[in-house]
Amino acid sequence: MKQVYSLHAQGHSVRSIARELDISRNTVRKYVRSPGVPKQKPMPRRESLLEQFKPYIQTRLSDGLENCVVLLRELKQRGYAGSYTILKDYLKPFRQRNQFQATVRFETEPGEQAQVDWGSVKYITPDGKSRRLWVFVMVLGWSRAIYVEFVRHADAGTFIRCHLNAFEALGGIPRRCLYDNAKTVVLKRDEDGAPQWNTRLLDFALRLGFEPAVCRPYRAQTKGKVENGVKYVKNNFWPSVRFVDRNDLNRQAQEWSAGIANVRIHGTTGERPMDRLSIERKSLRPFPGWEKVAVFAREQRTVGRDGYVKWERAYYGVPCEYAGKTVELQCAGSMVEIWHGEKRIAVHPRALRQSQFLTAPGQWDGLKQSSSRPRREPVAMQLPLVEVERRSLDVYEQLAWAVNI
Repeated sequence: MKQVYSLHAQGHSVRSIARELDISRNTVRKYVRSPGVPKQKPMPRRESLLEQFKPYIQTRLSDGLENCVVLLRELKQRGYAGSYTILKDYLKPFRQRNQFQATVRFETEPGEQAQVDWGSVKYITPDGKSRRLWVFVMVLGWSRAIYVEFVRHADAGTFIRCHLNAFEALGGIPRRCLYDNAKTVVLKRDEDGAPQWNTRLLDFALRLGFEPAVCRPYRAQTKGKVENGVKYVKNNFWPSVRFVDRNDLNRQAQEWSAGIANVRIHGTTGERPMDRLSIERKSLRPFPGWEKVAVFAREQRTVGRDGYVKWERAYYGVPCEYAGKTVELQCAGSMVEIWHGEKRIAVHPRALRQSQFLTAPGQWDGLKQSSSRPRREPVAMQLPLVEVERRSLDVYEQLAWAVNI
């Protein structure tokens, strides 16, 4: 302090300087005895609550996980006691910054629209092989309630069955479903740009009473609600999931939807999707029940030459007369039904393991055993007659005596 040095240079005592400046005498002595201006000692830096978890965070970042909510959930399971803000500030320099294109927000009335899309995820099997699953996502436009299902194939039959599961879970059918231009929806467009619908999906939509609609080509942001829904599944659910099989995975997806996705405060509506869904359900067309839509829950397969149908990596037998023909499989709980037209030709319990063969009763009845090669009858061989010379036993005794010498 300059005043201390000035007063001390004028000959004032320590006591008078302390009285004049209203400070302690020890403070005056500290400044007088110091060759320069005393500096405050640096405070010891306290270790961040996040410090011991940084190696784990860096590992998850290298895995592609940048979602703070998911990381916070994982860290709390590992004993992290800090706040969301500390984690968010630490991650800020590492997170990728995406460029967004401005677009007009389009809101719908309750029950008016659902948006539907596919996503895909990859995982590593215990033996180190890379596998991919498709994820079906439906989001109701007004409530933002979400339905999620993981499947192996993204074909038209699976697409329709996922619709049925979603309509049942969400509590009804909207007036319109909005899609992109996938082959499961639109086969192609004519010269005027009008869509040529996949007939199977169109028939399904007409029978259930909803209108299919598609985005303009290369304008996927038109269905931004479900686009964000797919990203939400990939960023919030998928990074932390561990599953035994696909049934276990879908069970966890349903629990996540009910316990996290549909009960969070939505960033746009400011309300919980589940609370808004209770209102939107009043505007949805009632789900007709599985008895009336069973035909749409079937999946087409071709019967092999051996009389088996491969489905879900297992093999189900049918009567041999249907070999090479197209049949339909319908899974009802733990049972698998196989239909040919309006005729049910086989019923099996659902396979418990991969590559399991389930044979139908009388599967090969009436099948003639045949071979592509003509059967050859055994032929008796005629050997030539050989005359053997007859000798006396004395000759053999002399030969044996000669060898022993």
